[in-house]
Order: sequence, then structure tokens, then C-alpha cells
Amino acid sequence: MNLNKYVFLLLTIMLIMACEEKKESKEAQASISLNQTKKPNIIFLLADDMGYGELGSYGQETIKTPFLDEVASKGLRFTDFYAGTSVCSPSRAVLMTGMHTGHVSIRGNKGLYPDKYDRVPLRKSEVTIGEMLQKGGYQTAMIGKWHLGIPEDMSTWAKGRGFDYAVQEQWGVSAKGNDLDERLHWVNNDQDSVFYNYNNYKCLDEFRTNFALDYLDEKEADKPFFLYMSYRIPHSHELFLSKTDLYNDKIEEWPEIERRHAARITMLDTQIKRLFDKLREKGELDNTLILFSSDNGPTNENHHSYKFFNSSGGLKGYKRDVYEGGIRVPMLAYWEGKINEGQTTNHPSTFYDVMPTIAEVAGVDIPKQTDGISILPELLGKDQPKHNHLYWEIQEGPTQKGFRQAARKGKWKVVRYGASYKTELYDLEADLFETNDISKQHPEIVEEMNNILKSESEVIEHYPNSGGIFK
Repeated sequence: MNLNKYVFLLLTIMLIMACEEKKESKEAQASISLNQTKKPNIIFLLADDMGYGELGSYGQETIKTPFLDEVASKGLRFTDFYAGTSVCSPSRAVLMTGMHTGHVSIRGNKGLYPDKYDRVPLRKSEVTIGEMLQKGGYQTAMIGKWHLGIPEDMSTWAKGRGFDYAVQEQWGVSAKGNDLDERLHWVNNDQDSVFYNYNNYKCLDEFRTNFALDYLDEKEADKPFFLYMSYRIPHSHELFLSKTDLYNDKIEEWPEIERRHAARITMLDTQIKRLFDKLREKGELDNTLILFSSDNGPTNENHHSYKFFNSSGGLKGYKRDVYEGGIRVPMLAYWEGKINEGQTTNHPSTFYDVMPTIAEVAGVDIPKQTDGISILPELLGKDQPKHNHLYWEIQEGPTQKGFRQAARKGKWKVVRYGASYKTELYDLEADLFETNDISKQHPEIVEEMNNILKSESEVIEHYPNSGGIFK
């Protein structure tokens, strides 16, 4: 072969290779573009009564949470994130509607009726995250504890409030007059029911996670999904934990109730790993935003002590308090390729920010009812707008004694318990544990914060102390 023919052949081969490389590059770019335009899946994982200090990534030194600690190391950890309030029903109402507890229709676990003190459902006019996302083309699922309806009206259950697929516990008395066993899990209201036999599972949340794994296998593959996974752990309830050998080395050292408390949290960690593993197996993990938090601070019920494992991380108070220990909770955000690994933020945010955040991620309109601000910029490392202030209230029982309010503005935090008629003031920068009430030193700040407490609480049916108690 002469030199000219050799050069021509070599150039031809190089041209063909270049064309193939260009074709492959275009195909890769098209694939990336398709992935970017596909709406992301969204999962919200909610623990029940998990305190600020009950994960290793938040300083827990005894209870093992290896997988959630790994999630924290690969995502974004919030240090100043707050639940909707300090007990489950109103806190979950805030999460589902994006309205704070001065506006949402549920202000306590129960409300006052003319002839009884009982559960209050969300108003039908209050749009839920599920309803918002259904309109945006999402398939929606809720598994676990709903706590926003009443047993005698299935339209108030999750299936009737925006969830295509709903598996929930329910208790009380049904419209048919039957007692509802909370071990019975209702599938799509009364389409089916499955009894939780705690002798067959390590914990209730293993049972519930099985439903979630099945859902991920059976959902429509070409539509984005929203999964609200509402766990029962670490809520102090002996019924929902079978025998476990976790922390057996501590049997002589710990009270049994504390061993079981620690075991529940470690079991939850395992169940969340199962969910992540399923998402990865199905190729869904890299297109899924996952948020993890708790509905309120640590429990101190059923002979369990929140101090035994320092469950509040040293913060003052616990479940039902509006001090930091009752409302400041863990918050982890994970999104492969979108959220930078191992980041921590002290941006003050709360449950009523979740709805606008999810709306922005999903590309749907944010309902006008929300009091929140999207924290998507914070998740992506962008400039984040801030609240002027954050607000909480809770009605524990029908009397003034059970009415509590709190607000935070920058470093300032006020707490007001109805029966005391006194507003306490704390500087969270100097006094995170709220040990030093400085209200007498800063009357002008107290007046400003009192105006927030007065203006943010709207009077509403079933809660006689709504609107605030001022003397």
C-alpha cells in the first residue's frame, strides 16, 4: 500500500470514529436532557416522637442509627428545623397543608364540641400535599399514621384527601358503631384491611415498609410519585414491638422500656435502608428527593424518660412543650446529584415550608393557603429567602392551662403558656437551652413578639383559646 492510500485509509477510519463518538455524545446529551425534564419523585419520611438528639448525626452516642447517619453524610442536615407544633395531629396538619397552627383547622389532638372533647378533621377547603400533587400529575401514596380524620367519616381519611393509595391505621368508633382496632390497617378506606400481628414482625414499621416496597413494585412506571411514609417509631407503645435481641448486652444495665425504645429507633433505621435499597434496585433513587423528619419532640410517656438517652439533645422540654425540645426536630434531605454531600445548614425552617418546597420541586402551583416559603434554594445551595418569624400554638385540653404559644424571630424566641399570662423571652444564640428568661431586660422585644402571638392566632371553631390569651 502506497503512502497516499495509507493516509487516506487512516483519515477515513478517524472520520468514522469521530462521527460515532459525536453520535454517542448526542445520545448521552439527549439522555441527560430527558432525565432533567422528567419530574422527580418525592418521598417524605416521618418518624413519630423522635427527639432532636436521637440520631447519631445529631449527637446521639448510644442508640445506633448507622443508615440515617449515612444519609446525613450524603445529604443536607438541618440544625434549626421545626415541627408544625409539639403534638402529632396539629403538627401533621401543618405538614399536610402548609398552614401554621395559628391558621390550620387542627390545633390539638382533640377539640371541643358542644357535647364532647374529640378529634377534629381537616377542613375540606384545606388543600393537602396529596391533592396538590394529584392535580400536577403525580401518583400519591400514604402509608401509616394519618391522624387527620375522624373514624366515622372515611372521606376524612387519607384516601379521601389526595392519596390514590392509602394504608392507614384507624381507631375509635366507626359510623357502623364498631370499635376499630388500631392493629387493623385499612387499604384504600374499606377496599381491604390487613391485621397487624405483632408476633410475625420485628416491629410495626417492618409491616408498613412491606406495603411501601410492594407499592414501588406495582405503581405506574411512567408517572412520578409522592410517597408519604408515616412511621410509628419511636412512639412509646409496647404493643407494636415484638421480642428483640437488640441491645441484649444492656439488659442488666437498662430498664426494659429504655432497651425497647432504643431498639425501635435502630429498627426504624433498618426499615428506611430497605426503602432506599428498593429505590436503588428499581433505578429510581437518583431521581427522588427524600426528606426525613419527626412530628414533634421526644416522648416522655409510658414510663419512658426522654432524659435517659438525652433524646432532646439537651434542649428544654419534650412532646407537648413549645420550648425547643418540643418543636425542634431532625431534618435530613437527600437527592443524588442535586444536594451536595455532607452539608449542614442553620437556616430556620419548619413543617409549613414543606408544601411550597414540594410544589416547586414538582413544578406545580403553590396553594395560596400556605404560610411557608420553599426551601428548595437551600437544598440546592442557592440564595434562600427567610421568614420574618416562625409561629406555633397548641391546645392541650379545653382549658386555658392547656393553651401554649411560641414564636421565633431571628435569635429571639418567646414562649407563652396560657395559664401563666406571662411571655418568656430567650436569646437562642446565647441561650439555646432556654435557661435564662430575659423578658424583663427587653420589654420592647417582648411587646413586638406579643404582637406576633396576637396576630398569628386566628379564632377557630373547636378551640376556645384560639386567638390567644392576653391579660
